[in-house]
Amino acid sequence: MKDSEKPILVTRSSLPPFEEFMEAVRPLWDSVWLTNFGANHEKLKDELIKYMKVPYVSLFVNGHSALELCIQALELTGEVITTPYTFVSTTHAIIRNGLTPVFCDIHPGDYTMDADQIEDLITERTSAILPVHVYGNVCNIEKIEAVARKHHLKVLYDAAHTFGETYKGKGIGSFGDASMFSFHATKVFNTIEGGAVTTSDRELYEKLHRLKDFGIRDEETIDGVGANGKMNEFQAIMGLCNLKHLEEEIEKRRLVVERYRENLSGVEGLKLNAVQKDVRSNYAYFPVVFEDAFGEDRNQVFERLKRHNIFSRKYFYPLTSSLACFEGRFRPQDTPRALDTANRVLTLPISASLSLELVDHICEVILEGHR
Repeated sequence: MKDSEKPILVTRSSLPPFEEFMEAVRPLWDSVWLTNFGANHEKLKDELIKYMKVPYVSLFVNGHSALELCIQALELTGEVITTPYTFVSTTHAIIRNGLTPVFCDIHPGDYTMDADQIEDLITERTSAILPVHVYGNVCNIEKIEAVARKHHLKVLYDAAHTFGETYKGKGIGSFGDASMFSFHATKVFNTIEGGAVTTSDRELYEKLHRLKDFGIRDEETIDGVGANGKMNEFQAIMGLCNLKHLEEEIEKRRLVVERYRENLSGVEGLKLNAVQKDVRSNYAYFPVVFEDAFGEDRNQVFERLKRHNIFSRKYFYPLTSSLACFEGRFRPQDTPRALDTANRVLTLPISASLSLELVDHICEVILEGHR
């Protein structure tokens, strides 16, 4: 197959039909209510409560604001046990709240936090565990929450990759004290930018509502130091439109993932993403780890794909704990599995619009480097 004339990007945003979105936007020109908890914001919130199977959803302008303000709302102190194998937003949200991230290594099978190592990291300063559901892979929820109960710790999940997923039939946002979701344009479900926190705690929900609106309690009372994290009406409308087509989008992504597996399973030196029991996947990402036996390393494959107009992503690389902004602060070698995986992983192109023919082509280019 010839190389595609258009670049094959690692992801492509899902958009509703243009006419559908414009028709939904049209009433804003009559109401002129563009933000501050408008009708579309409230409707999306209600629709997500039903879809995600959770008691409360608080919408935000983006996922990072959701995470940072949720940490504030939970009134965490001291140290937070988390993973270095994540997008830097997770670590930034902890540090920007004046807290210290303590990094736990990852499980080799699914790249999430190794729950068996958590207790060894707990000190008298630990206030919470902040695990990350990586690539849509769900953490060891039972073990994490058992450890948290034993040591009286909060649990806040970074669930940015897991929108639409369920675990043992329960919405993934129903675990822990709260979960943060990203609705960024690159995610399975997007509101252009956007995010949310899910929780079963009414008091936490109300506190988040105030914090994302400058700490305002009522017209004359501001009793918290908040921020401006509100989702606007254009974002909410995009979310409402995309939600109508979400199941179709996930099914298309499933076919892409299955085609990758058909082409790449059983190849020596290629480690594919785990298929987890009891998880309804959203097929958000397709990571591949290149081991020595493959014949070419990750960087060589990355460059060859690029020469064929195919753009994969070293996701997550560099490892968060080794980033230049944290130079000298953390020891990446303390989490050797995470460090090794970061140096070997590529996430391959995946979107609902990616044709199976192009998936075959991507795999052909990858396998050119096999011994």
